[in-house]
Amino acid sequence: MTNRDYGELVRQKASPSPLGKNMTWAFLVGGAICAAGQGLSNCYRGWGLDQEQTGTAVSVTLILAAALLTGLGVFDKVAKRAGAGTLVPITGFANAMVSPALEFKSEGLITGTAAKLFVVAGPVLVFGTSASVLYGLILVLAGSF
Repeated sequence: MTNRDYGELVRQKASPSPLGKNMTWAFLVGGAICAAGQGLSNCYRGWGLDQEQTGTAVSVTLILAAALLTGLGVFDKVAKRAGAGTLVPITGFANAMVSPALEFKSEGLITGTAAKLFVVAGPVLVFGTSASVLYGLILVLAGSF
């Protein structure tokens, strides 16, 4: 079977993706997450936190909620329907951190769960730090002209 024949076979067997429905779910769930974040922000501001503290508190709360929901198996069910609606906000990062750890919890706390947390965290930290240094250099160079 050639690649072309295989591609044709896959195209015949695959069901078309309901693009409009998928985009609607992603929009609604992503919007609900963002609205919850705004609600948390308003709540924390009402409790007397300044803007910076509020941003930190909202981020920590959303990360904690997403990690907890991932551990309970709820986040994956929502993400299956909502797609990118759950992956784009900060909750997607928390899910990406917790999921590998849960997959390997049977291997033990240190060699399984803790080690797998760094599967995602390592590259995120390396590329995040590298990108911030690169952006900083670009800003310094652009400012000197």
